[in-house]
Amino acid sequence: VQAQKPQTAQMSEEQRIVHVLNRLGFGARPGDVERVKAMGVERYIEQQFQPEAISDAAVEAKLRNLPALTMTTTELYAKYPQAGRLIRELQRRGEMPADLAAAVQSRQNATQQGNGAMTREGNAAAQTTNNAPNGATTQAMGNNPAATATGENEANKRDYRQAIREYMRQNNLQPPAVITAQLQASRILRAAHSERQLQEVLVDFWSNHFNIFANKGADKWLLPAYDRDTIRPHTLGKFRDLLTATAQSPAMLFYLDNFQSVSPNAQGGGRGGNRRQQMLQRTGRGAAMNNGALGGMRRNNRPGANRGMGQQAQAGRDGNMTQGQMTQQQPSPQQQAQRRRRGINENYARELMELHTLGVDGGYTQKDIVEIARCFTGWTINNPRGGGGMNDREAGTFTFNPRLHDDSEKTVLGVSIPSGGGIKDGLTVLDILARHPSTAKFIATKLSRRFVVDEPSPALVERVAAAFTKSDGDIRQTLRAIFTSPEFNAPENYRAKIKTPFEYAVSAIRAFGGETNGGPAIHQWIAKMGEPLYAYQAPTGYPDKAEAWVNTGALLERLNYALALTSNRIPNTRVNLERFAGSGAAGNNLTDADKRRMIDQFSSLLLRGDISEKTKAALLRQLSAPQTASAPAASAQNEPSEMEVAMRPPQQGGGGRRRNRDMTSAPVGDVSMMSRIAALIVGSPEFQRQ
Repeated sequence: VQAQKPQTAQMSEEQRIVHVLNRLGFGARPGDVERVKAMGVERYIEQQFQPEAISDAAVEAKLRNLPALTMTTTELYAKYPQAGRLIRELQRRGEMPADLAAAVQSRQNATQQGNGAMTREGNAAAQTTNNAPNGATTQAMGNNPAATATGENEANKRDYRQAIREYMRQNNLQPPAVITAQLQASRILRAAHSERQLQEVLVDFWSNHFNIFANKGADKWLLPAYDRDTIRPHTLGKFRDLLTATAQSPAMLFYLDNFQSVSPNAQGGGRGGNRRQQMLQRTGRGAAMNNGALGGMRRNNRPGANRGMGQQAQAGRDGNMTQGQMTQQQPSPQQQAQRRRRGINENYARELMELHTLGVDGGYTQKDIVEIARCFTGWTINNPRGGGGMNDREAGTFTFNPRLHDDSEKTVLGVSIPSGGGIKDGLTVLDILARHPSTAKFIATKLSRRFVVDEPSPALVERVAAAFTKSDGDIRQTLRAIFTSPEFNAPENYRAKIKTPFEYAVSAIRAFGGETNGGPAIHQWIAKMGEPLYAYQAPTGYPDKAEAWVNTGALLERLNYALALTSNRIPNTRVNLERFAGSGAAGNNLTDADKRRMIDQFSSLLLRGDISEKTKAALLRQLSAPQTASAPAASAQNEPSEMEVAMRPPQQGGGGRRRNRDMTSAPVGDVSMMSRIAALIVGSPEFQRQ
């Protein structure tokens, strides 16, 4: 008789629903579990695969308060101008108001005087240093005219900034930072309130996979179109289409410098960004950037990596180079001529293979990087920084300039690309990379990590990669392979992933059925916890593994956020705890039995009862202690939980404690017992996992 195979443990029906709501979305709201149970979890998943068919009127109404999301790049340049560019444009048109012109002139005069005083002071200091005995330098520099000039210069800067603000107010203009703030608000609003939860999770995933740093140059103005026209329409389509959209996105072209990449033999000019390229080449700046404009932002462990910022820049960072030494190391005319002959920028080609498609171990070489960079020469941006006014409707849009393109023959990953292809060279590269086996494995690994577990098994990755390849990179079909896999539905992967700060903040709002406008206050809390949206400088994007987010300082910040949320101390974000615990629970004179009852109530709401007795005991101990007192030292029989360790107030001594104190915000003040109980459950290990 054949022995029966042991039954594999399975999640309960409710656990699977919670699991799906956590992984395909940002967590359950009150009533969501019951709603999905009534319709069936499989039907819910299929519904999420068709976001365009899901009504989202409530969120769309909220988004109407964020006008930057629907503006063209030209309109964004006009409505949210950079101050210096605004001044130059007003001067060019002869429309500078008298008061603003006076402030500009005053600042220029002060800057010139300050620079002169600093130069004279520097020369005098150098003479004093050379001639005076040791110890006399400080005394000789006691009367410092440069310091006085600096103080006057700061006053002029303040007047200048005030004049700019007043002009913008009178003309219904706003500072560029408003663009990023509105884009951040839209991400929070949608994640917290949208019915299209899977799409929002994928927007977060692909925005990290194809990361853009908002504070790099023109990207602040280019990001709304990137989110609206590049990422969102392609979250569930073909990977090849998404890859092409990012390659032709002005935000990506600017961020990874490809808009400056031209053939060394390019003769022609062009409009917009190409005029800027000519200027860069004449001054030698373009070539200087070609040796790794991202500088020290990335690691150096890949084929042909050449990310150094140069000896001069490095020495300047180290503080070991004098002004004289820096002057001495300026390039010679011969070196400058050599640089002017070089116009190819390799940044995008390298990140395209390492981060977007093949992965660091994808089997490419430095020669492939160079060849791909040649294929993408001429992929650039029309007038990338605006300045042409509302009539320049092409500002900040993609263009291919054939006169800047290297049109000779190329070989990429063993595939010959004949000469004369023009823009097709880059499109051919995208075809090669999108269909490469290494890309299937790399994307399968990242998606499995996001939706299943931090370290997905090789077997799972192989099956998901096969689905990716068979469907020609169809993201829906690839995700179906994940969601139907035994690994996705395995009980050991239930609440197995640590939420990122963004996921944690939004899931807490959703768990209470709360409301938020996604404004600066809530975004600042997400930033304090370590994940300010669109503010990750490196092309890698934010990590999606627990090790990046788990440390005592981060846990303490999460608990501070939970306390601020449950006590309604985050402006424009509100939760109503009394609807779950009753109005009589708002006081602080609760017995231990009352506390246990309330713990059970909020555990049921927030965790569907999935809370360990150890965590409950830790909660009761914490609730019985004064809010400002540290937890007692651990004993062998009463070891504190991870949460209790994080809740201990930072001590004054000790490097680690001091570091944690400095990196976290001040604790929220006294709050009601009900708010404390709700906050502690939100801060529990169980809630921080999905």
